[in-house]
Amino acid sequence: MKFRHFGKTGQLVSEIGFGAWAIGASWGEVDDMQSAAALHASLDSGVNFLDTADVYGDGHSERLIAQVVKERGGAAPFVATKAGRRLPAQVPEGYSEANLRSWIDRSRANLQMDTLDLVQLHCPPTAVYESARVFDILDTLKAEGKLKDYGVSVERIDEALKAIIYPGVVSVQIIFNIFRQRVADEFLAKAKENNVAVIARVPLASGLLTGKM
Repeated sequence: MKFRHFGKTGQLVSEIGFGAWAIGASWGEVDDMQSAAALHASLDSGVNFLDTADVYGDGHSERLIAQVVKERGGAAPFVATKAGRRLPAQVPEGYSEANLRSWIDRSRANLQMDTLDLVQLHCPPTAVYESARVFDILDTLKAEGKLKDYGVSVERIDEALKAIIYPGVVSVQIIFNIFRQRVADEFLAKAKENNVAVIARVPLASGLLTGKM
């Protein structure tokens, strides 16, 4: 397994990560024993970067990860989770301090972690990136020890470019695969310049590039 420094965090993470959306059973019926076996196999192969979210199976994905990490013992993997999609409607006002505290505390309980490795805003409305308010809240929660670092998961390149202006943003998760190459035009260079880690979303185009379809 090859490893890279995760942006300005200094963390060394595997180039290949485990995307934990499917094990939350958001895509249909999933067997927990198979999910746990997949996590174990991934970690056995050297993967130490797991990406999940509080809404993947309404927390089920996070809880499965906690279970497997506890079973294994030893050095824990780097776990990136997300917050924001629990809102009934995606409006900027929903990203309040009260809501962010509630979501992050819930993920801390699900993952059995006092301090989360990475919390990513989960594709919030574009207006969120245009105000420092939400990022100031995340800075406060970081100072309180609820999370080590924070980043963003975005839908669009312009959102990614706006996000990396904030010094506290250590990572951007964005769609990047053989079909979606525009991020390489400008964003990747800007991310490197700002020492911001990039997490490639749906690198296999939701299964289209696996050979199964």
